[in-house]
Amino acid sequence: MPTQTRMDEFADWGTEVVFGRAHGFRAFMMRCLLRFASLLFFVLVKVRLFLFRRRIKTVRNLGTLVISVGNITAGGTGKTPVVELLSRTLAQRGRTVSILTRGYKSAELDTPQMWKDANGHPVDNLPKIASDGTTRYLGPLHAGDEPFMLARNLDGVSVLVDKDRVKSGIFAIEQLGADTLILDDGMQYLKLAHELDIVLVDCGAPFGTGALLPRGTMREPRSSLKRADYIILTKSDGAPQDELIRRIRRYNKSADIIVTNHGPKYFENVFTGERKPLDFVHDKWVACMSGIARPENFENAVEQLGGKVEIRRRYPDHYWFDQNDLEAFVERCADRAMDLIVTTEKDAVRFLKPGEMDVPIYFLRIEIDILEGREHWDCMIERIIGLNRPQPAPQWSQVL
Repeated sequence: MPTQTRMDEFADWGTEVVFGRAHGFRAFMMRCLLRFASLLFFVLVKVRLFLFRRRIKTVRNLGTLVISVGNITAGGTGKTPVVELLSRTLAQRGRTVSILTRGYKSAELDTPQMWKDANGHPVDNLPKIASDGTTRYLGPLHAGDEPFMLARNLDGVSVLVDKDRVKSGIFAIEQLGADTLILDDGMQYLKLAHELDIVLVDCGAPFGTGALLPRGTMREPRSSLKRADYIILTKSDGAPQDELIRRIRRYNKSADIIVTNHGPKYFENVFTGERKPLDFVHDKWVACMSGIARPENFENAVEQLGGKVEIRRRYPDHYWFDQNDLEAFVERCADRAMDLIVTTEKDAVRFLKPGEMDVPIYFLRIEIDILEGREHWDCMIERIIGLNRPQPAPQWSQVL
């Protein structure tokens, strides 16, 4: 299991600086330094986009449908539930879907995976195969928390983990018969040609902290929204989004906009699988424990369901919980007479069962609810279903 190094601790502190949660002279000086670094980052982003746009840098075409689901900010927009809904819908409509993901903070394999082609010959240079659509091969440690979630929740959809999405895409087509490749967090992955770009915007923080990395959380300037074919507004909580839509239209006047919410569905016991309805937490004393980009959204959701959130324990995004973390927190909650501990589904896959369970632990299952623009979503699905199936293998090396 990964352990926290000094570099990890510094990165976690840097995250607190960026979000304005770290204070003091050292944090102030760091923010000044990061502002200058953001100017350099802006130049690098613009140059990179220019090189790909002019085809000075190589763009590969695998001869099959590639859909990118991404954003212009770092973390917190809720991509995983959108990727899950999109993949499930397309698979149910007859597409053979493979999700290509980087597997952020996943560990290297102790033993290389083996795969044989249709003729029984070993295949070399494999991506990490989290799932082939039928069988899950990797746990959360080696797949990554979000890829493992997708592999666990999606039957008939393969999940491949590799920084080189061209390599994993070719494997998906050759070995798994994929005719639809979904790039998870793929907006910035320009080495592989995208047929469609779906861009997510978090209604609560549409442009992150407002500044580019590393001072802020924006990966690209707002003008990059013009590359989107579809824009999905997430975490709207049912509030009107007219003003945000007007701001988006400054940069993209033609993309269809779909308004969604991350809707709670049920609670599930992390270790027994027992499910409870949403009113299960009503008037109960609750401790929230999470390691996600924006924990306040999760905590607010529990409170809106009637839970009395007394303890909030926040870890950095993708934090790997060890046994001591969990046992110490359970003991603390027992001492405070908490009725239950609630975490996120993404965090739950990284939990090891404590020795004693004085307080039960549940995760809150979240799914995407489409509030506005259902017709745009349906048209998008029909458009994808109507697109071409894979071309012959020689097309895979084509450079656009």
